[in-house]
Amino acid sequence: MQTVDSETLRLVLSAFLRERSTLAALRVMYARTGRSFQIPLPGFRANFVGGPSANRQVLITDKDKLLWRNPGDPVTGLLRQGVLVVDGEEHDCYQGLMEPLLTPGVLSKYVERMLFHVDRVAATWRDGQTVDMLVESRRIALLIIIDALFSVDFWDDMPRMWKPILKAIQYISPGAWIIFPGLPRLNYHKEIRKLDDYLYGIIHARRNGEPRDDLLGHLITAGLEDGVIRDQMLTMLIAGHDTSTALLAWTFYLLGKDTQVYSRIQAEVDEALQGQPPGSAAGWQPRLLDQIIKEVLRLYPPIHLGSRRVAERIEIDGQPIPVGERLIYSIYLTHRDPAIWENPDDFYPERFAHGRKQPPFAYVPFGGGPRACIGAAFGQAEARLVLARLLQTFDFQLINPKVRVHMGATLEPRPGVFMKVQRRP
Repeated sequence: MQTVDSETLRLVLSAFLRERSTLAALRVMYARTGRSFQIPLPGFRANFVGGPSANRQVLITDKDKLLWRNPGDPVTGLLRQGVLVVDGEEHDCYQGLMEPLLTPGVLSKYVERMLFHVDRVAATWRDGQTVDMLVESRRIALLIIIDALFSVDFWDDMPRMWKPILKAIQYISPGAWIIFPGLPRLNYHKEIRKLDDYLYGIIHARRNGEPRDDLLGHLITAGLEDGVIRDQMLTMLIAGHDTSTALLAWTFYLLGKDTQVYSRIQAEVDEALQGQPPGSAAGWQPRLLDQIIKEVLRLYPPIHLGSRRVAERIEIDGQPIPVGERLIYSIYLTHRDPAIWENPDDFYPERFAHGRKQPPFAYVPFGGGPRACIGAAFGQAEARLVLARLLQTFDFQLINPKVRVHMGATLEPRPGVFMKVQRRP
């Protein structure tokens, strides 16, 4: 792995201070040293890779030499035995239980409830009001994921559970723990206990109530103990809603900045739906909307990196990575690589028009291989419905055109996406 020379270090620090972004610093490293480089921090020796070849190696050819579970990471401490942080047969068991509930063939049963929750949140907006679409997208995403997977109406519970959920997300976000892994984090435990109590309450109510054909029902029927069920529920709750929140918020931000694309997509939605709710319009092919979603996922992939622990010595770009070290493949850097993408920083949905091809593993917003995100189809269907419904019923005007990228559990626009809303006649 390439190490950092003094000039590169100067440029990296300059980019970080100028843009207040770790991602900006990583892009300088990527451009200066190539697609593989090492950042040796105290207590955190990270080997970064990017590009199609390295992605294929991490996700496919050398996947059995890498482990997802890193005992020292907060994500492991929070999710415990969740499907995202276990390996081998244990992972395959949990994925096999949950994946059938999220496949494209069963998504139609969620449409009506998804639209119900979109309209429910939007009904709280007043004409001319400025709303933060980062917050509103999170409200919608939480209502949808908890209803779809656990058959629970989260509306009345959301105000008291909002802080615990945000604290859980902050707990697993990059922070001082990277350099000081033993740093006490006592201010999180109270809120995480509240979230645990809430999830255990749902589990106990289901065990004593009517069976349901949802993800929670499948986990109970499989005979899993409450603690393991809690781990899968929390994994899907955090990963499922936070990624959708980021995708929706960035989409509204980019559409708000590009009024031409905004006008085109609103016209496409109007013409295709003819006043009908999304999902009920026969033969609807949201081509531009799908291109927009793909382009947003390219520019701001919610899960912007994948972290692994090397279990067996491997080589990437001819450089060995010793056993025990951390290997990070950067989805964000691959998606902004100028050798792959023309004008990589531009919002240009048509780059995903029919017939345009990218090299394999150049576009990996959901990972790839046997451990690709099991909620990918669900998340894209959700985004399509939410965006179509809101664009059909509201006009949006962006108030704050300047935002910065916050590298939390997902990539978020900060301080938010503030938009003036007006219900369409």
